[in-house]
Amino acid sequence: MGDVAVCALRAGLGATLFAHGTQKLFGWFGGGGLKGTAQGFHSMGYRPGGATALVAGLSETVGGAALVLGFGTPAGGAAVAGTMSVAAEMHSPNGFFNTEGGLEYPGLLGLAAVSLIAGGPGRVSVDHATGHVLDRPWMRAAAIAAVPPAVALVVARKRKALAAENGKETEEGQEGQGG
Repeated sequence: MGDVAVCALRAGLGATLFAHGTQKLFGWFGGGGLKGTAQGFHSMGYRPGGATALVAGLSETVGGAALVLGFGTPAGGAAVAGTMSVAAEMHSPNGFFNTEGGLEYPGLLGLAAVSLIAGGPGRVSVDHATGHVLDRPWMRAAAIAAVPPAVALVVARKRKALAAENGKETEEGQEGQGG
């Protein structure tokens, strides 16, 4: 029964992320497509918005597909966990609960992805069928270890870009006051 439960979790999580990724990349399922997503990311401080939207969309789409199949589970899980951790940071000013736009939903998705990395894809998976060639214990550890620094880098770049823009706006405002 445990392998069936892990397969169900992988399939549900992976399909959800795949759908979200295709919203970003192609505008499927009512999404904004790459152009709309890029504009949204730019407005939230991610620079460049287009590249960030592409990486997020690919991470969700490819990572989600990898989780559905249970193929390359450490890499797919890390892509999902990283993207959802950045999303959780983005939603954190709104508090915890999703009803208020908080971090609850992306945080839970990221945690589920890390759990799948740590626990493995189970026997009902392509990883198991291929002798775990892309799911070795060291790969799981490396995938989990890679998520926090990758997220920190993305968030730091966002904060640096926003600080630079705010500094420029402040300078322009002071110049307009007749110095």
